[in-house]
Amino acid sequence: MPVEFVHSFLQAISAKGDGARRKSIDPARADRYARALDEWGFDYTLLGYSSDGSDPFVVASRVLARTERLKTVVALRPNITHPTVAAQALATLDQLGGGRTIVHIISGGSDAEQRRQGDYLDKSRRYARSAEYIELLRRVWTERAPFSHQGEFYRFEDFGPGSQPVSGAPLPISIGGASDDAFRVGSAHADVFTLWGEPLAETAEQIARVRALAADAGRDPGSIRFWVTFRPIVAETEELAWRRAERLVAGAAGRFIPGNGDARTNVGSVRLEQIAARGERHDRNLWIPRAIAGRGGASSLVVGTPETIADTILDYVALGADLISLPSVGDLDEAVDSGRYIIPLVRERLAAAAA
Repeated sequence: MPVEFVHSFLQAISAKGDGARRKSIDPARADRYARALDEWGFDYTLLGYSSDGSDPFVVASRVLARTERLKTVVALRPNITHPTVAAQALATLDQLGGGRTIVHIISGGSDAEQRRQGDYLDKSRRYARSAEYIELLRRVWTERAPFSHQGEFYRFEDFGPGSQPVSGAPLPISIGGASDDAFRVGSAHADVFTLWGEPLAETAEQIARVRALAADAGRDPGSIRFWVTFRPIVAETEELAWRRAERLVAGAAGRFIPGNGDARTNVGSVRLEQIAARGERHDRNLWIPRAIAGRGGASSLVVGTPETIADTILDYVALGADLISLPSVGDLDEAVDSGRYIIPLVRERLAAAAA
């Protein structure tokens, strides 16, 4: 399967909150953004989740109605929706969108964020719950008769048969994380394992670890796909790109609180902080600035001309990356630049190599 490209959606279309920090969505902007991603070659858009954010299921239905080929990645936390309910909602989305829905399971990297919606399980138990949750999603999508379940976290009687996705098979499920629990559960249950944009050596180690654990769990290691996230900063010259990147980081740094409580229980965030402390620039053009490392989502930047960024993406594809996320955090022009200059160049070079 060729490399595919992802863009984050909800953060991009959310309007700034008012004095009480309430958030809103501009419907016209949302439609424009979705159509732009569809037109400029992105394969997926991630509908993220936060305790104070918009409902990803509702937004996904809007995106699917406004686009022709773009797939939606619905982020889902097992603490907020019962698995039978989520399975039905996801299958319904997939049917209405003609087979364009996958799901991203968020076990929860931040204790504080989980508690905002009444979830007081520790991280290890949250990942154990995710494993049970995924098994139930797949059963709802495939069982041909009603079934009952009594597990550690969920119990019900005579459910189903449930709605099926368009393909008749379970929807693809992605899991991310950098903790031991994330690797254990993801390697055993995920179709896609998601990684932050770390340097090549660290990324290679993580991919090898997931594959080894998958083999230990009795799975084909080659059946797991890998998703890596960077924020691209592209310009006509290297110098202009780095100037843009430095301005962006200088403007963003003040919005993040170093060592905030949410980040301290997220192993992925801590890893990025540690990598940045050792050195900010890595490999061809990966920049992990100390000022924002591990805070605020995609804090790993790839900086340069389209050619340089394409070469970097190909380096990660060579390691085993199958999905590359290129979020622009609300700047539609940046998203269009990725679709106009970076995505076609990567695909062109991959096609040439294959030929």
